[in-house]
Amino acid sequence: MQPPFPPQPYPTVRLMPKAEARAIRHGFPWVYANELVLDRRTKGLPAGALAVLEDAERRPMAVVTVNTASRIAARVLDGDPEARIDGGWLRARLARARDHRERLYDAPFYRLVHAEADGLPGLVIDRFGDAAVVQPNAAWTETALPEIAEALAEVCGVTTVVKNASGRSRTLEGLDEETVVIRGPAPDGPVRVEMNGAVYFADLLGGQKTGLFYDQRPNHAFAASLARDARVLDVFSHVGGFGLAALAGGARDVTAVDSSAAALGLATKGAEAMGRAADFDTRQGDAFDTLAALAPEGPAFGLVVCDPPAFAPSKSALEAGLRAYERIARLAAPLVEEGGYLVLCSCSHAADLAKFRGACARGIGKAGRRGQIVWTGFAGPDHPVLPHLAESGYLKALAFRL
Repeated sequence: MQPPFPPQPYPTVRLMPKAEARAIRHGFPWVYANELVLDRRTKGLPAGALAVLEDAERRPMAVVTVNTASRIAARVLDGDPEARIDGGWLRARLARARDHRERLYDAPFYRLVHAEADGLPGLVIDRFGDAAVVQPNAAWTETALPEIAEALAEVCGVTTVVKNASGRSRTLEGLDEETVVIRGPAPDGPVRVEMNGAVYFADLLGGQKTGLFYDQRPNHAFAASLARDARVLDVFSHVGGFGLAALAGGARDVTAVDSSAAALGLATKGAEAMGRAADFDTRQGDAFDTLAALAPEGPAFGLVVCDPPAFAPSKSALEAGLRAYERIARLAAPLVEEGGYLVLCSCSHAADLAKFRGACARGIGKAGRRGQIVWTGFAGPDHPVLPHLAESGYLKALAFRL
């Protein structure tokens, strides 16, 4: 196995003559396989290797990491072609990311590294106090995982580092799907996280993704402001994201719907920790089926929230995904009281805001309801957006008053 940070000089890789070099120079972080000269030497580079990217005239442009088995054949690590990628470089990037989050939050519970937007392509890290969950979604991050864990301990003081290898991105990079503790003791049960006045419990080893969705923090807070004295339905609840925030906001009661019994168990544990267990009910099952089953009850809720998984994870799935978002809106809208609120979310980067908004509006209209948009939300500031990369701004939340 190659060392994660080999010494300079790095080998070179070159753009095809028709590739858009200007985009790379202006900050676009990816080189697709059809833009790179894939000669025998380049194809022979091990996945995750470091190289200097040159334009078609052989002018150095950046230091990149290469994986010719991926559709994204190269990812920009540093716009300085003379940059030395090593442990010091990694610690500096982590420290910069940490400093931003520490300005935002009083407690160390947040998205610490948001991949390309934090200058660490393919690397996602969520922090849970003394523990960190790392999603190494690019080949170079897998190779450098021991150094990443060491840097986390040094820069952030974490004692436990979990590798979470689930997700579509790793499959596209040809990587495994193992979740394991790579540094320190394993978490002693679910980790308690307090946000927006609510209490959550995150399973760092067996939960979905990293165990908790920090990206919805500002949207949880806004939904909580709508929940006062209302009956609330939280669909695709996971560990109680919107529902527990609604309890903290003064909801009369909450019904949480999810297909995972384990996730609903953690949501119930959160309600118990808040002293609101009597006001928190769960329904395990398919979200579409549950919404249909609730239809005979009519408009019984002052606030309904639907936060589904990505229905359109790629461009090829876009049309089917938009139909699914429309269907969710059509099934959920009749359950909202007159003057009540419907919050609909999408984490599909392939469905931009306009397309998602259109699908939601169609579904609400087909349900015989009309509404005004009172909130358009995105991921929190610990999930920065790289302006050149639409994929980094994936989350949308729309609140309708019906």
